[in-house]
Amino acid sequence: MSLAASDPSFDTQVFRFATRMGRLKASAIREILKVTGMPDVISFAGGLPAPELFPVAQFAQACQDVLATDGPAALQYSVTEGYEPLRRWVSEYLARVNQIRCTPDQVLIISGSQQGLDLIGKTLLDPGDFVIIENPAYLGAIQAFDAYEAQYVTVATDDEGIDTNDLLRVLRETKRRPKLLYLVPNFQNPSGLTLSLRRRRDVVAIAAEYGIPIYEDDPYGRLRYSGEQIPSLMAIAKSRNCIYMSTVSKTIAPGMRVAWLVIPEREVFERVVPAKQAADLHTSSFTQRAVYAYASNTEVFEHHIAEMLPVYARRRDLMVESLERFMPDGCSWTRPDGGLFLWARVPEEVDTEALLALASRSKVAFVPGAPFWVNRVVRNTMRLNFSNASDEMIVEGVKRLGEAVKAYLAGAR
Repeated sequence: MSLAASDPSFDTQVFRFATRMGRLKASAIREILKVTGMPDVISFAGGLPAPELFPVAQFAQACQDVLATDGPAALQYSVTEGYEPLRRWVSEYLARVNQIRCTPDQVLIISGSQQGLDLIGKTLLDPGDFVIIENPAYLGAIQAFDAYEAQYVTVATDDEGIDTNDLLRVLRETKRRPKLLYLVPNFQNPSGLTLSLRRRRDVVAIAAEYGIPIYEDDPYGRLRYSGEQIPSLMAIAKSRNCIYMSTVSKTIAPGMRVAWLVIPEREVFERVVPAKQAADLHTSSFTQRAVYAYASNTEVFEHHIAEMLPVYARRRDLMVESLERFMPDGCSWTRPDGGLFLWARVPEEVDTEALLALASRSKVAFVPGAPFWVNRVVRNTMRLNFSNASDEMIVEGVKRLGEAVKAYLAGAR
């Protein structure tokens, strides 16, 4: 007699999922991109850099140089911590552009920023642990921390970024000390807001007082189009109780999947390394060397960034001007000083998920804001990407979007 026949409680399902999978949902953005990837759709949905600005010729030369001078090592297994010359370049680069003082042995090269979120979640979070996040928050972080069954303590934001008075309130009311404070201080995804210098100092002081480590996610920091450069949280904290993450996805190309964690605390670094070994052993030997060969030529790399910035700034300005021109009364939006996104709010009676279906008929797409909100139901916000559309597409796309909002409002009445 089989076990299933003898025991009526025996589960005959072959694949039995881990409990944590009940919390994991497909990224709303990735699902929208499947639908909006058609060539005749004007998409403001993805967080995509402009492909026409990728340094294809220069990077091709860097790849050829790597294969010509270091080909066998570039195609071989490597150490988990990363290619040492690239780690050294990262430490020098961060000192130059972000006022961060770190040594190469505090730098871990990772396979894209999303892996960094996963590794820190894996290393620090037990089921039920609290993570403090902004509200709205970066969807990729929510997805990564959900895998480790985190609970979220949300803090309100305003035009200066995270509200430090609300942060204090949250910490006083929370029964257990949170494991992590996760922030995107520069041109936050999705809001586009930047954490002010005053607030950064307050955040560092509050985190130190309450013993909460800060996870500073900075993928957009070099994409500043207006305003003054602000020191990083890690620089203000003098690296104490901080983890910093950035990437080449926005400055070179996202297809490289090369990013880095700066982890000054040695005990933490030594725990994250085996967590990465369990995931992928190491980041691609070849792409690490290619990124180093390209980026270590400071003149070429900085010239490339200098060429990108005015293009993105013009597209941001054009999107803001088009929203002012075509959106109906009762709508508002941010004007970010950098990054790839702005955040729009439409009248409360508009559900932007339903609006997306209406706008899609006019071949324009965006990301509804609801998935970015945590522990709250907010239906009337949306994220708009301005970096990946031409000037003409921005004007026409916002015009179509404005018409869709007006049609929705007319139908609601």
